[in-house]
Amino acid sequence: MDERIITGDACVLEGADWLANYDPRFKTAMVETGPLPLRLKPEGFAQLLNAIMGQQVSVASANAIWGRMEGLGLTTEDAIARATDEDLRAGGLSIQKMRYSRALAEARFDYDALRDLPSEEVIKTLTQVTGIGQWTAEIYAMFSLGRADVFAHGDLALQEAAKVLLDLPERPKEKQMRVIAADWSPWRSVAARVLWAYYRVVKSREGIR
Repeated sequence: MDERIITGDACVLEGADWLANYDPRFKTAMVETGPLPLRLKPEGFAQLLNAIMGQQVSVASANAIWGRMEGLGLTTEDAIARATDEDLRAGGLSIQKMRYSRALAEARFDYDALRDLPSEEVIKTLTQVTGIGQWTAEIYAMFSLGRADVFAHGDLALQEAAKVLLDLPERPKEKQMRVIAADWSPWRSVAARVLWAYYRVVKSREGIR
């Protein structure tokens, strides 16, 4: 596995410079966004479990659920495997998220081995588990594994930011976004950082309702 790994701010800056030289529109966007965040996160079961907690709820709700799960000691594979429905309900989980959490615990991924797989294999492996979709797997590869050339093609904020930045007639769907983002290789993860930051700029300009 010889993919570039983002380990610090210098890597993000290198990718940002490459993108600015490749397409001046990125340079224009970064004038507005300011410095890009590193956004690296821990690896492992708890990070994916946290991602499941955040599905289809607000950030505040997700944080509250995760806080309860931590308080109950329900953040490891063994703890989830042993937990009763009542335990998980006390943590704030819906029936669906109970099922997803148990499926992830039962998968027993070798997280160290994931680190050595190509990004496509990481995403393919993770998405075999019920409750881990393409977006969640891509985010894990980007931020927990630091992969420099992964993009969350189905992310609505990235699509909307791309529409504005590239002056497209409509928001690109996932299939079109894959074609567009291919041009940003080998720094697609940094392009995503630019677009997420730019999305916030655009929304603040419009006035968020």
